[in-house]
Amino acid sequence: MRFVSILAGALLLAMGTGSPACERNGGTQFPLHVEPGKNYPVDKAGQPFFMQGDSPWSLIADLKDDEAFLYLEDRKARGFNTLLVNLLEHRFSQNPPANAYGARPFADNDVFGVPNEAYFAHADRILQKACDLGFLVLLVPSYVGYGGGPDGWYQEMVAAGPDRLAAYGHFVGRRYRHFDNIVWVSGGDWNVPDKELVRALALGIMAEDPDALSTLHGGSDTAPLDIWGHEPWLKLNTVFAYDPVYTAAIREYDIGRGMPFFLIESAYEFEHGATEYRVRIQAYQAILSGAFGHVYGNNPIWHFRGPGLEKPTMDWKEALNSPGAKSMEQLIGFISSIKWWLLEPDSKNNLLVDGMGAGMSRAVAATAKDGSYAVAYLPDNKGLAVDLSRFSAISVDARWRDPTNGKVSPVRGSPFKAERAVFNPPGLNSHGNPDWILELLPRAPVAQSQ
Repeated sequence: MRFVSILAGALLLAMGTGSPACERNGGTQFPLHVEPGKNYPVDKAGQPFFMQGDSPWSLIADLKDDEAFLYLEDRKARGFNTLLVNLLEHRFSQNPPANAYGARPFADNDVFGVPNEAYFAHADRILQKACDLGFLVLLVPSYVGYGGGPDGWYQEMVAAGPDRLAAYGHFVGRRYRHFDNIVWVSGGDWNVPDKELVRALALGIMAEDPDALSTLHGGSDTAPLDIWGHEPWLKLNTVFAYDPVYTAAIREYDIGRGMPFFLIESAYEFEHGATEYRVRIQAYQAILSGAFGHVYGNNPIWHFRGPGLEKPTMDWKEALNSPGAKSMEQLIGFISSIKWWLLEPDSKNNLLVDGMGAGMSRAVAATAKDGSYAVAYLPDNKGLAVDLSRFSAISVDARWRDPTNGKVSPVRGSPFKAERAVFNPPGLNSHGNPDWILELLPRAPVAQSQ
């Protein structure tokens, strides 16, 4: 314990007082918080927060300032508002755990020991730029790695033990508590066997930054609440699914455990055969099934010039303008045009009554709580039966939206009587894929004469 006390003292000396608060004009007013009865977080002004995320895991470790700023400016211009980032990189950068300037995170390579100011000063600059641009940062303080193997820090965490991890948690929590745009992310691709290691780190951060939200990136096809329950540091739930996202998301919505959730990971564009079409399906299935947003992924952007899981077919700068990224621009444009926070998933198939399909082809829908509109996403060209009598209206306007370019066109025969109707998508969209968005806008009943 004497060593732990000495270490804690050294960490405190390295913490500094922090830089000034973020400077930004308009947009989300951080910090975010969760209010009872809402399935999304709200900002300081009470505005609902929709998560449009990207996954630059190796941003801090692999890029120098100028390239990191180029990446951030690009994502800001495309409408992304959230980033999933490792504070430390164990494998997926050019010279782990050193950053692009050669600075290692801990003095004498003593993992979770005394921090190296040069390393964390570089992290500070990137986080400051992200904050100034209005990004929410999902920051992973110690990525554990799949199976506790060489991808992450789990073996070093075992060697360090809970006390040392708690001290490291105090360090990062104190250093970054002035950043009101950080959500802390524990874990990383695995449900660890020794929870006390993750818990000690998370509680150390919480002690220094009690108002910050925290979540967990666990193993695929599990949700944090399934594994951890309502731990004091766990404030946001997540969905992580490579199987159809609809199944996992609608399960979390239907369980109704009182904690907002988002899609933290599914297939990444250019990996495992995933195309723009696949990443669109994942995103829309999550959003229309109760998630307050999603995190998109792209190879090689997640690891930049570092090694990845699959060999990239292009440079990361070229990948910035990928078809999937363009689709995400269209997604946020559409979501921003509606009151998305009013949407309730059609989990009991009251609106969609036939032709929904299954798996990756599963059509999904959600209706505004006030009955003012509904949205359906159709991954394929099959006809979809919709019960328009669910609306308190004499007729319903219907229109198709192309998710690849945002072009809107009326459905042939619109407006429709408020009764069962079958909608057949208009062939392939502008990128040659079969997916479409169906927007339903009920017309108010005609006022009765007195």
